[in-house]
Order: sequence, then structure tokens, then C-alpha cells
Amino acid sequence: MPNKFDRTNYSTAEPSTLVAGDRFTWKRDDLAGDYSPSAYALTYEFHSDVGGGGTKKFTITATEADDTYYIEVGSSTTANYTPGDYIWEAYITRSSDSERIMVDSGRTEITINLANTNADLRSHAKKVLDAIEAVIENRATMDQSSMSIAGRSLSRMNIDELMSFRSQYKTEYLKEIKLARIRNKQGSGNTVKVSFGSTSTVNPTSYT
Repeated sequence: MPNKFDRTNYSTAEPSTLVAGDRFTWKRDDLAGDYSPSAYALTYEFHSDVGGGGTKKFTITATEADDTYYIEVGSSTTANYTPGDYIWEAYITRSSDSERIMVDSGRTEITINLANTNADLRSHAKKVLDAIEAVIENRATMDQSSMSIAGRSLSRMNIDELMSFRSQYKTEYLKEIKLARIRNKQGSGNTVKVSFGSTSTVNPTSYT
């Protein structure tokens, strides 16, 4: 793996995913031909797509060197960014008169840094699946028993309904695992071993 602290190895495009608490780096050498760093500046505006201010919006100013715009944000700064989906826009500002134009835009997800959180990171599908398993096995917490699907709490469902929803959410969760593996370049996961509760007859689950 190339050294990601080395500027020569920076991505030449804005990352689709960033981790809060990690160093953010990329570069835009494609803009320097039309907008020389000696006469222009590159900035980014990031806004959470659910709105809000404070840590839900922030500005990044590129560093200019070697006829390239380098985007570098330290870990201590990104640790304060709120995880979520962000819309960003890139602007070039002319140094002589501060006139500005937008040159690019896109979306980036900022994810939670596992080293700095005790939050429950399970997806909705996994939370519901775990609750259904717990109710079936008569070990559910009050919160799990009161969880609702289609307006009905799990505690009021009969075993056939619970098994039906269990199958539905199990399938959804396995799809999430498959997509995560593909996104992380681990292959489609032709065979993923996922252990469910004691009512499950098959632990290794295969899918294509």
C-alpha cells in the first residue's frame, strides 16, 4: 500500500468516504493549468445534507505548492466533524479581486472513527433482526420487545409473523454485508458466515 502521507500518493479526486478523526488528503492538479495557484485559491464548502450549522458545515482551504492544489486537514480538526452525508462544492477565487466561481461539486460520507465512539453502529436491519431473534428466544429487553414493524410491536406478533420478518431482515442484512465487501474491494463474498440465534438451522449462509 502506498504511503498516504506522501503527497505524490494523494488521490486526485475528492474521496467518496472520509473518516472523522483521520487526516483528510487529496489533490487537484488538474485545475492548476487554468487557475495558477500563484493567482488563485481553491476552497471547499461542506454542508450536511440534513442541514444544520456548527460541526455540520465546514470550509477547507487548499494548500498551493508545485503548481498543485493540495487538500490537507489534520486529524485533530476532522475529529470534530459530525459523521453523516455531506454535499460539497469547490470554488476558485481570484486573488486580485476576490471574485469566485464554482468549479466542481459532489457528495462525501464522513463516517465514525471506531477508536473514538461507543455508539451502536449496527444498521437498522441488524438491530431489528437482533430484536426479533431475542423475542423468539424469550430473552428480549423491553426496548427490543417494544420495537415495531408496520405499526405492530414485536411482543404482539405470533411466531409465524416473527419468523417471516426474521427471514426478511436476515436477507436485508446479508445484502448489506455483501455490498460492504464489494465497497471494500473484498469481493462479493460468495460465502459469508453469519451466526444468528439458536433458532437458525444454518449458520454458514451462502449467496451470490
